[in-house]
Amino acid sequence: MPGARSFFWLVFLGLSVAHAETVQVAVAANFAAPLKALARDFEIESGHKLLMSAGATGKLFAQIKSGAPFDVLLAADSASPARLIQEGLALASSQSTYATGRLVLWSADAQRVDSQGSVLRNGNFKHLAIAAPNLAPYGAAAVQTLTALGLLGALTPRLVQGESIGQTYSFVATGNAELGFVALSQVVDNGKLRQGSGWIVPTPLHAPLHQDAVLLNKGKGNPAATALLAFLKTEKSKSVIRSFGYEVP
Repeated sequence: MPGARSFFWLVFLGLSVAHAETVQVAVAANFAAPLKALARDFEIESGHKLLMSAGATGKLFAQIKSGAPFDVLLAADSASPARLIQEGLALASSQSTYATGRLVLWSADAQRVDSQGSVLRNGNFKHLAIAAPNLAPYGAAAVQTLTALGLLGALTPRLVQGESIGQTYSFVATGNAELGFVALSQVVDNGKLRQGSGWIVPTPLHAPLHQDAVLLNKGKGNPAATALLAFLKTEKSKSVIRSFGYEVP
């Protein structure tokens, strides 16, 4: 019966391929690396394919409102998913927090940033990079931090803005800015800085960086989209997310 068995497996594989779907994910730039790390296991375990587009949450929000073909939004805040729900562009019951991020003042120079962030006061730098606060929640958190420290006015002339936290990280990593406020997830592996020096900003200095996921209208009925949202809540996924410096629910 070898022929029958071969036929059975061909039919089985054909059904598997037929049921495989693709999920288009709009992801906040700070979570691009963790999602990339999660994607392989998701694709193996679910049989679905994941495609992602990373950027500032505000820019992704605008693209979704303009009809961009995303199935899921992984935002850097909770407000943007809530607004999409209010505007009838996402499913209310699907919103949930997948991670809570941390802001870090970071420099590629291992000697520049001390453990208390006092470099902000001693002024030993020309440029301080932040993400655009009107587009990126981590940029808004940076402005809140400088305001809480009473330094925003004095340091505003030295600020350089990236469109997203990804571009902001690039400014600092390449030395175009001596230091900047970036996401902790961009500079750590398993809780340790990959390079450079940093000060993890105390959470009372800015609003919590709760990052929410939501199923967009295009993703309704797409099994790959619902599978991804469920996958992010598994203990396996949470372990990976923690390794990038996030807190998880």
